[in-house]
This record gives sequence, structure tokens and C-alpha cells, in this order.
Amino acid sequence: MSGGDKADRKQNFFAKLIKLFEEYPKILLVTADHVGSNHMQKIRIGLRGRGVLLMGKNTMIRKAIRGHAQNNPSLEGLLPYIKGNIGFIFTKEDLRELKQEVGANVIAAPAKAGVIAPTNVVIPAGNTGLEPTQTAFFQALNIPTKIARGQIEIVSDVDLIKIGDKVGASEANLLAKLNINPFSYGLQFKIVYEEGAIYEAKVLDLTDDDFANKFREGVRNVACVGLAIGFPTVASVPHSIVRGYKNVVAISLATDYEIEAAKKLQSAAAAAPAAAPAAASGSAAAAPAKEEEKEESDEEMGFGLFD
Repeated sequence: MSGGDKADRKQNFFAKLIKLFEEYPKILLVTADHVGSNHMQKIRIGLRGRGVLLMGKNTMIRKAIRGHAQNNPSLEGLLPYIKGNIGFIFTKEDLRELKQEVGANVIAAPAKAGVIAPTNVVIPAGNTGLEPTQTAFFQALNIPTKIARGQIEIVSDVDLIKIGDKVGASEANLLAKLNINPFSYGLQFKIVYEEGAIYEAKVLDLTDDDFANKFREGVRNVACVGLAIGFPTVASVPHSIVRGYKNVVAISLATDYEIEAAKKLQSAAAAAPAAAPAAASGSAAAAPAKEEEKEESDEEMGFGLFD
């Protein structure tokens, strides 16, 4: 490739990237680790009419952002995140729906030696279909097995790899022999740029209930701080009023000083001791009455207990 062609390609990339920055108000910054070219093509096809996926060298992306920063200074906030195998999805659609659809486009992949595990890997118990000559693979990983019907059988479920661990050669070979593809890869969403605001992509997964819970938690914290330092706030004043009411009622009940707010409580407190003996005597009187009723009914029926 000649130097002129290379310069033209760079210039075209800069022009395309700047045009996309100007045309689309929403950007999803994604990483494309372990995503093949065929998989990437399927993702691009799924975005047609809804957005544009653009990948490029980080140095070129940084240069384009810095060159366009005078027209849109907020884009400079993306510079700290331009590292690794990243790309942009430009769109005008709803970001949450687009993230869910693109994120669901994943492909199962085998565990390769040296790869950091994105998920936990568990080998289920049962027949492996392997001949007894293959037991060395299981012994190397301390996996309990037995021979059943001429084949290796795993005795119990085995936690082979934990999330974040590096896959070893033995684990990779064993999973390959068992025809297990434990991992799935697709675009990973990192950062959202929306009309000048930049935030983490996981915010898009929050629901209305999550926002409501966060708001309630904030109000509760403000009320607690206000009550602790004695500084009235909109959140703490209702609690202060309730506390004051309880204190006034408690003093009224303790001193027999009547106030309007405590009259019902005073009446209930006075009635409680009298109600207990009355209830006890009433229950005692009710027992003979029931026996008399029973005797009368027995006599009326014509068969007394002592006839």
C-alpha cells in the first residue's frame, strides 16, 4: 500500500468519524474482545437503519476527537476511555432497547488457554462418553471419576474455573474433549455519551423501581443527618413533629394533665385495667351458664346424664 493510499484512508476515517459525531447525539462506547469478523458483520447488519458501528485505531480516534473538540468540547470526556479494543455505536434510538438487542447477539466459544474467564465454568456430573484411557485428564485436575459401562463417569459436579481466573491448558483440553463451549462473546458496553453527558453503561439497566429506591434512600439519609445534628430539613421535619407529639402525650399520660391530643389515649389507658377483670368474671360466669344450658337441653331431649 502506498503512502498516499494510507493517508487517504486516514483522512476518510477522520471525516467519517467527525460526521458521525455531528449527526448522532447518542454514542455507546463498546469493547470487542474475542469478537470475530463474521460476528461483527452480523452485529452491523442488525444495526442497519438504527445505528452505525465504527471501529478504528485508538490513536486515530483520539486525534479525531481532539481535532473536533473546538466544535464540541464535551467529546473530550471520552478520551480517558479510548483504550483497548474499543469502538462506537452511533444512534438516535432508545439506548436501553438498543443495548439489550445488541448485547443479546452473542456467540458460544470454547475456553482457550490463557484467556480470562468471563463466567464460572461447572462440569456436570454424569457420563462423559470418554474411554478409560482418558482418565489422566481428570486426574490432573483432581476430578473424581469412575468407570461405568466402559466409559468415564464424573461422580459429582465440578467447579472447574471461576470468573476472573486464567484458563489453563489442562482445563482447556478437558473442555474441548467434552465438547463444552462454556463462554459466550459479544460487544461489551462500557460508556454512554448522550448529548454531552457521559456515564457508565450499566446505568441503562436500572429500572423505575431502582430509581425510586435510590430516591427513598437519599431522603432517608437526609432525614437521619438532619435529626442527628438538629438541623431541620424537609425530610426531617415530619419526624421531628412526630417525636414532639410523642413526648407531649407521654408527659400528659404521666402527669394526668389532659390535653386534646392525648384524650383518646388517656381514655384507652383508663379503660384497659377495668376491662381485664370484667373479661375474667364474664368468662367465669359464662361457664356455668353453658353447663345449665346443656343440662336443660339434655333434660328436654329426655336423656339426663344420671338417668
